[in-house]
Amino acid sequence: MSRAVGHGTAKLMPDVDRERAWLLTVDGAPQSYVDLDEPTHLEFEYARRLGHVLDVAGEPGAPLDAVHLGGGAMTLPRYLAATRPGSRQDVVEADAGLAALVAEHLPLPAGVGVVVHTVDARAWLEAAPDDSADVVVADVFGGSQVPAHLTTVGYVDEVARVLRGGGVYLANLADAAPFAFLRSQVATVAVRFAEVVLVAEPAVLRGRRFGNVVLAASDRALDVGALTRAVAGDPFPARVRQGEALRRLMGDAVPVQEATAVPSPLPPSGAFAIG
Repeated sequence: MSRAVGHGTAKLMPDVDRERAWLLTVDGAPQSYVDLDEPTHLEFEYARRLGHVLDVAGEPGAPLDAVHLGGGAMTLPRYLAATRPGSRQDVVEADAGLAALVAEHLPLPAGVGVVVHTVDARAWLEAAPDDSADVVVADVFGGSQVPAHLTTVGYVDEVARVLRGGGVYLANLADAAPFAFLRSQVATVAVRFAEVVLVAEPAVLRGRRFGNVVLAASDRALDVGALTRAVAGDPFPARVRQGEALRRLMGDAVPVQEATAVPSPLPPSGAFAIG
């Protein structure tokens, strides 16, 4: 089915290989994949990597208070509800039309503890209470770009304020060599978080193609060993970059201020398109 939403035309397409699985696209670009019968199945590689970070964000199976900036088809909220029952989750999806489409055709199970807010991600974050979340997950794309106001030190300040001590920030970013945007985001997040790691396919990290990079940050050490083993075992193995290797990638990049903020780069034509 197809419907006009805030950022274009959304389509829900069934997966012929999985009985109740659906792909959500907006203007041909894949946004989410969900299997209503198997919410722990993460089809997209970047979503699987975000899931791996969520797996090490707390004691195994223990509930988390989570904020998801960007909802799509609610892939990660469903995953967290299944892997950490009892979690309380706020999902912030600015596109009210998209949220309505998902609620109508891919409804969340009753009693999963997920509340959906159809407002701007940063505006919601700025109004959220201090020390109220264990994880904040940012997967926000206006069209195919991360909005500029979600790239700055001011935005990261709000994330840090909302997170409890030991909390984890995750972001899905996209870039290609020479990584001007990615490098600036590492520098920006490092202003507020002592631990910053990147997770991506080697081809992306080596600058051979445009692709997704998962950034994870915290004021405590993350279980990088467990994360490294998990992403190495995926169908498309990824690597974790931290420490000196990450500092070399960041180079002389400077934190992003409100006056210098720009959206993430547009992906090359056809980079993420379906069909």
